[in-house]
Amino acid sequence: MLKVDRDGTEAIPPVQLRTEYLRVDGMDCASCAAPIERALSELNGVDDVQVDVVGGRVRVKYSESAVRRDDIAGAIRRIGYGVGDAVEPGISTRGGEEASSSILRRRSRFITATISGLFLGLGVASNWIGGQGWIGIAALGISSVAGGWFVFPQGLRAARNRSLDMNFLMAIAAVGAWLIGEQAEAAATLFLFSVAEMLESFSMDRARNAIKALMDLSPAEATVRRSGGELRVPVADVAVGETVVVRPGEKISVDGEVITGRSSVNQAAITGESMPVDKEQGAEVFAGTFNGHGTIDVRSTKPASDTTLARIVHAVEDAQATRAPSQTFVDRFTRIYTPAVVIGALLIAILPPLFGAGTWETWIYRALAMLVVACPCALVISTPVTIVSGLTGAASRGILIKGGVHLESAGTISVVCFDKTGTLTEGKPSVTDVVGLGASTEREVLDVALSIELRSEHPLARAILAHGRDRGITAGEADDFEAMPGLGARAVLDGQFIHIGNERLAGELGLQTEETKAVFARFEREAKTAMLVVRDGRPLGFVAIADKVRPHARSAVASLRASGISRVIMLTGDNEGTARAAAAELGITEFHAGLLPSDKIGIVNELENGGHRTAFVGDGVNDAPALAASTLGIAMGAAGTDVAIETADIALMSDDLSRVAETIRISRRTLGIIKQNVFFSIAIKAVFLILALTGVATLWMAVAADMGSSLIVVANGLRARGHQRATPSQAAESRSARF
Repeated sequence: MLKVDRDGTEAIPPVQLRTEYLRVDGMDCASCAAPIERALSELNGVDDVQVDVVGGRVRVKYSESAVRRDDIAGAIRRIGYGVGDAVEPGISTRGGEEASSSILRRRSRFITATISGLFLGLGVASNWIGGQGWIGIAALGISSVAGGWFVFPQGLRAARNRSLDMNFLMAIAAVGAWLIGEQAEAAATLFLFSVAEMLESFSMDRARNAIKALMDLSPAEATVRRSGGELRVPVADVAVGETVVVRPGEKISVDGEVITGRSSVNQAAITGESMPVDKEQGAEVFAGTFNGHGTIDVRSTKPASDTTLARIVHAVEDAQATRAPSQTFVDRFTRIYTPAVVIGALLIAILPPLFGAGTWETWIYRALAMLVVACPCALVISTPVTIVSGLTGAASRGILIKGGVHLESAGTISVVCFDKTGTLTEGKPSVTDVVGLGASTEREVLDVALSIELRSEHPLARAILAHGRDRGITAGEADDFEAMPGLGARAVLDGQFIHIGNERLAGELGLQTEETKAVFARFEREAKTAMLVVRDGRPLGFVAIADKVRPHARSAVASLRASGISRVIMLTGDNEGTARAAAAELGITEFHAGLLPSDKIGIVNELENGGHRTAFVGDGVNDAPALAASTLGIAMGAAGTDVAIETADIALMSDDLSRVAETIRISRRTLGIIKQNVFFSIAIKAVFLILALTGVATLWMAVAADMGSSLIVVANGLRARGHQRATPSQAAESRSARF
């Protein structure tokens, strides 16, 4: 049935777009991206193309009614690259087709480079011994063919696709050198280039392994209970609701809930926590974490493709495929730089000999050397390799950064605003003090309080019951429980009336003495809710309750200041007294109390308009408007929380506040490495362009400089990942590998 608009015309149905991820084999240089983007963008029905050189894949959004997947794969193959299926995020790739393809590619490059080197040596030795005879020429010819085995076909395809990549420039330089009689230079150039390509392929595989290491955190198989027995199945085949058995020392394969058993689980891979977390019935566990001493049965709550780990991997892959500001600058620079150098090389080859400033051979040779230097591989690849290393390094610490732009933004933050409840504090009431009056002991006070609150549904009652449960205290049975709205509650225990309540209740019972007033006033100054406990008309003592400040929150705030953050501000809807007490405990001197959500946005906007780059740290859901208004929105405690992972710029998988300062340090380190790489790449290009122009740089020197600088910036970029703490499973695997 056709849809019709209100004006009576037939409505055109919206185009349904499909997103496909394809693995591209042999894409080891940043210049590979342009011809792939051009070829796919020219296909009818393709809406968007994103080429991820570091990840070795391309994401294509297209209309299935206009173009087929085979057409897309065929367009990539015509450019000269192999095509395969991209691995689903979060699923282990050990032993897969992608690894085999990478090994085969490196092996082929090694064989051709070895043949090229052997015949180059034979040709040079033959010419040195007996002059330039046919044996030497033949050997140099074989060396050139072997060295250019991958270069010439890709260079021809680049020419057909109107793309001046390194293969095209190298092919022109080698052919030109042969035409002017520099056979040894041509063979040496192609040999060095083939070696450099092999090393660059290896280096790029190392960069790709940063993401693969995240994916391999999840085991490939799981033990499930089916038909009354246990069965090993691929993780992808585990259905939601099935029971997965996790034995001591095994990795947990699914996101789920513990239904039986107790154990400690190392969650460092997801949350970055250094210490194992105790798990028992009802506790949440995550795929990729490491089970400790006990056997637990876990009910799967998510499919393998939608686990927290899978979402992390997917977010990191998407994030590192997007362009950061520094990468955008590099892309704009190279679009002007490369054609300018190629045109300059042509002019250098033609103009000087036309005006009698030297021979054609001399200036053509110099122009060929400039062509070799022209390809900005090192400059283009320096930023994405560093970005992906920084993103994966942060993810391994439980810090999920949603893109290169946010990774860079974190390093420029000058003001950090914290929501108080649930961020700086635990977000739930807890008993902080139990105080006895007169001869009453703390145990007596707590026994009576527990007996009353056993039947209450009030949040403060639940805090008192949790406090007693933690101490192993069993409450006595009280009768005739009655809630007293605005005052507290009362009951009967062993024939005596017992009460618990606020200062108004104390006044109602005639217990407003100087002593009780002083205690109420003290707890109010400390931003705690005080409740008087009374038995048979006699005040026994007080129970004080507050939203506790998170452990190490004060040190985390101090760490931010040590990192160069000029202002740390607390924003809260609590009253002035409560906010002041919490701020004093945290070491925060600037705070705003009594705020509505709109007020928080106003403060953030005021800071932003005042020239400050602001980070807002909240829970990722209730503080969404303020998170969006700031330069950088950071959600805490996002593990297992889909909304926080999807909406925040940065999601901290645990509630560890120290991760905020660590995020800033990672960003600044990454930015520093990017600046080093960009400066080094441009400096090397400038030096060798001058050397080539003056005739000092030979072809093989130009190759060594160009590809050597690419290898150096890749190796330097990998440092952004930082030192990784080994999880227990990784340490065990490392030990077993040594024996």
